Amino acid sequence: MKLKDCYNVTEFTLLGLIDEAKLDIPVGVLLIFAYVIIILGNFTIIGIFSADSHMRSPMYIFLFNLSIIDITSTLNILPKLFHMFFTKHNVISFAGCITQMYFFVTLVGTELMLLTAMAYDRYVAICHPLNYIILMSFKNCVGLSVASWIVGFLDPIGHAVLISNMSFWSDRPIDHFFCDISPLLMIACSDISVVEMINYVEGVLVAFSSFLLILFSYIYIISNILKIKSAEGKQKAFSTCTSHLTCVIIYYVTLICLHIKPTSSYFPKLDKLIALVYVVLVPMLNPFIYCLKNKDVKKSLVNLKTKFFIKYLKPC
Repeated sequence: MKLKDCYNVTEFTLLGLIDEAKLDIPVGVLLIFAYVIIILGNFTIIGIFSADSHMRSPMYIFLFNLSIIDITSTLNILPKLFHMFFTKHNVISFAGCITQMYFFVTLVGTELMLLTAMAYDRYVAICHPLNYIILMSFKNCVGLSVASWIVGFLDPIGHAVLISNMSFWSDRPIDHFFCDISPLLMIACSDISVVEMINYVEGVLVAFSSFLLILFSYIYIISNILKIKSAEGKQKAFSTCTSHLTCVIIYYVTLICLHIKPTSSYFPKLDKLIALVYVVLVPMLNPFIYCLKNKDVKKSLVNLKTKFFIKYLKPC
């Protein structure tokens, strides 16, 4: 590779999700179906929270923010992927690539913080129930949500500034279906050691610290649940945590496989599949995991449907 091939490029070529061109349209149609489910499911949660004043409990405040993240993350990536599937135009501008990467990392960091806040909510509810109303007041929950967004938006600034000032091999495409840190660093001809160091440091500060807080929360939660004498009481306490714990496990396994590793360990086919789990599967499952068996959500949906019928569809 000649040095002259190393440029401050103005655009990148994305190789996309799959190698088989004949599968583009079938896979694209499946992803559009998943996209519709993501939008409908998460907008339903947002709509319930906005319309029903009884759904302003701490957990639903966090779910409201989680739904915004899920919708925004899919809007950040999937429309461009659909465009690539159906037009075969796989080019993305340099500015568009950096912007997509920035918002991807922002939303990852914000979701980590929100999952930590939700773990704290469960900890207070089970370990300090008498102080729950004070510790998890509406004001405190909004404060935790705002803090999560602030951490999320600050987290990738270093990555975005450093990568936007790098040079890249002009004839190398990004072997991914969106702009992420590792695929971008794979085609950089500048020194990537500083970016990798920031990646590890921020990974420890944000991802690992939030993981430890969630872990310690659940150690206290489980120890308190085991002290409950009745089997029914234990089951009820555990049931309030299973949805959150399921999402935490899926999210952290995905995150560790994608980001907590050196750039040299990037394996395109495997990493694309894992990224697809984060970009599509997690946002699609979140509304079902948290709300499908939730009596409050079902009751709120019935009430809203009844109000809508009375207001707009009742015969004259």
